[in-house]
Amino acid sequence: MKVQAAPGTMCPKEGKPRAYITDSAPEEVANSAYYRRLVADGSLMAVVGTPKKKEVKSDGQ
Repeated sequence: MKVQAAPGTMCPKEGKPRAYITDSAPEEVANSAYYRRLVADGSLMAVVGTPKKKEVKSDGQ
């Protein structure tokens, strides 16, 4: 699951209380009760993956 901290906040990582998830970039985390609880209370936001762009061939085929 990919998550990102709510704007202006930092959330401690599970099992690493001195390491934080910030609002600057999404991070891949385990789908555990700890992170689901933080998403439910609004401290973290679940990030939906962005679709990949289709590859366009330059030769027109």
